[in-house]
This record gives sequence, C-alpha cells and structure tokens, in this order.
Amino acid sequence: MISKTKRLLNNLGPGLLFASMAIGTSHLVLSTKAGAQYGWIMVLPIILANIFKYPFFEFGVRYTNVTNKTLIEGYLNRGKVYLWFYAAITLISTFTILAALYTVTAGLFINLAKIPNIPISLVALGLFAFISLLLIVGRYTFLERSLKLVVTILFIALIITTFLVVLKGQVTPVENFKPLPIFNEAGILFLIGLMGWMPTTVEASSWVSLWSVEKWKTKEKPSLQESLQEFNIGYLLTSILALFFLTIGCMTLYGTNTELSGNAVTFADQIVQLFTSHIGSWAYIFIAIAAFATMFSTCMTAHDAITRVSLDIIGLLKPNLKINKKKIYYALGVMILALINYIVVSAFSANMGQLVALATFVSFVVAPIVGYMNLKNVMSKELPVEQRPKKGLQLLTYAGIIFLSFFSILYFWMVVF
Repeated sequence: MISKTKRLLNNLGPGLLFASMAIGTSHLVLSTKAGAQYGWIMVLPIILANIFKYPFFEFGVRYTNVTNKTLIEGYLNRGKVYLWFYAAITLISTFTILAALYTVTAGLFINLAKIPNIPISLVALGLFAFISLLLIVGRYTFLERSLKLVVTILFIALIITTFLVVLKGQVTPVENFKPLPIFNEAGILFLIGLMGWMPTTVEASSWVSLWSVEKWKTKEKPSLQESLQEFNIGYLLTSILALFFLTIGCMTLYGTNTELSGNAVTFADQIVQLFTSHIGSWAYIFIAIAAFATMFSTCMTAHDAITRVSLDIIGLLKPNLKINKKKIYYALGVMILALINYIVVSAFSANMGQLVALATFVSFVVAPIVGYMNLKNVMSKELPVEQRPKKGLQLLTYAGIIFLSFFSILYFWMVVF
C-alpha cells in the first residue's frame, strides 16, 4: 500500500500541471461570477462541461502513453489538414489566452501591493519578464515542483473558506431581487463562455501530452493505468474546486445585485473582499497572496505549454530546423510569447472582460472539432485494440461533441441574427 502511494506521488506531474492551469480564469473568475450572478442553477453546466469534456483530455494522456508520441504528432499522422487546423487554433490562443491570464494576475498584484496608480500593462510587463526567466532557467522540473506546493496550499485554503462561507449561510437578498434570466442573449453568451473554459480549453489536451513526454525524460515512464490515474486525480481536483468557487460566489453575492467588474484591478479587490468578509479582515493578506499565487501558477503553466505546443507544431511542419532538439528555441519561444501578449494587454488596457470573452468563445467553438480529432487519434491503428477507449468512453465522446456543437451553433446564430 505504501509503495503504491509513493509511486502515485512520484508520478504526479502532468495531471497536477493540468489542475494548476485549469484553476485560474475558469475557476477564480468564471465559476465565482456564475454563482454570484446566476446562483445554484450554474452547478449543472459546470458539471456537464466537466463530464462531456473529460474524454477529450483523457485521450491526450492515453495516446501519448501508448505511442510515446505527442497528441500533435498524432494530428500529423491523421493528415496535414489536422495539424494546420490545430496550428490555427494555437495562433489564436497565442493572442488571447495568455493575455487574459496575465491581465487578471496583474490586477491581483496591484491589489495585493496596494499600487493602484501603476498602469496594469506595466505590472503585466514585470510578470512577463519574471515568469519568462523562471521558465527559461527552471524549465519543466521547477514548474512541477513549485506547483505541487501551490496547488496543495490553494486546495486547503479553499476547503476552509468554503466551509466558513457555508457555515455563515446565504447572504440576505436585497428587497425585490429578481434573478437574472439565463436564456436571454447575455445569459447564453455567459453560459458559453463558462463552458468554453470549464475546466479549461479543449486544445489544452495536447499540453498534458507534451508535459508527459517532458516528465518521462527524467523519470521512469508509468503504465497506462498509472498515467490515467494521475491525470484523473488532477481532473477531479479541478472539478471540485470549480464547485467551491461557485459556492463562494453564490453564498456571498447572489441576491445582492452586485456585479463583478470587467476591470482587472476592481475585480481583484472584489474577489479578495468576497473571501475576507467571511473569514475576517485579518485574513486579507493571506487570501490575496493565495489568489495571486493561483493565477501566477496558471500563467506559468499556460506560458510553458503554449511555447511547447508552438515549437512542436513548427518542428513537425519544418523538420529540417530540428527545432525540438535545441534548447535555445524554447527560450526564444517563451520571450516571443511574452512580447506578443504584452502588446495585446497594452491594447486592451485593464478590460479583462473583453479578453476573457474572446478567449473563451474561441475555445468553445473549436472544442467539438478538437474532441473529434483526439478521438481519431486514439482509435487509430497506432493503438492496440485493448488500449483504445472502451465503448462507454467512445459514446461519451460523441455525446460531448453533440452537446458542444449544439451550443456552438446557438452562439453563431445569436451573433449573426
């Protein structure tokens, strides 16, 4: 029993990084906002998104463990059209996801350091520089080790906070409070945004694949069962934390007509105040640091992942460059991403809402297509029949594709008409 536990802890890595990356904007921002604005009804779309998207991410772990190839290599094996499509998605992610994450993190830092007069773009620049340095010097090993501590602390802090919030009870609604309608244009768009990044973007399935390959360079490769077990722990953790954040938003703000701001600095203050009002002002500094650490770790994981994905795609399209064999390309990739997204943050200023909305909508629309691409990978001849997903998981995949496609079509219909 002890040896099994030790081996499981030793295998922790890609699934943990997935959890750390997912806990950021989709949880801290969108889950909290869902509870605050729409109440307990939002438990349903959060659970459904986590269930229907599960196979898409699981396939990334399965394919890489069995074939020793990244999910992106699998796209190329299915045909260059698959790879070019994924390259286009990655290009869009390059200009949206990181910028959104760094904007939220910069807002939290301004709130924590009490420096409201400093431009958010300048704080974001400092974060870009610092995180880029950490990634270039520490690379995967540092990323994994540091996030084990951050995720553990965050999970404990959220359990305590959620318990105290529930113990205190539901906030008293204002007089003549009317719940916001879900099935109008604003409600549907928020619902799509929430599910687009719950638990995270579907294209992140390849991120877990790349982290697995990187970990196995220094650690013994686990069995398929062990890899899936490690990933499932991370996935379950993200699902539980999403419900924690929704509970906090619902219990403390739903019924008060309080609207969470789209401005990153204002939003950061609202979030921290939301937590401390149920614990006490003495906890302000601890909550602020925990929230900042959450987003900081998400920035690190996403920055690392998008860099690796971009290099993998370029390396497959241009094999003569041997881009994956030279460490200097990783450093250049990290710095180029930082520069691009700093420009995006400067252009959008402090309007976090626009950045998050754009990133989540793009992710939601392409989710069923990426899910189908992942299914094609794991059902290919590269995997022995016994290691392909079982019938039940295949059916869940098709149900997820239909579910997400329906909302994508609905979104397009609302935008066009």
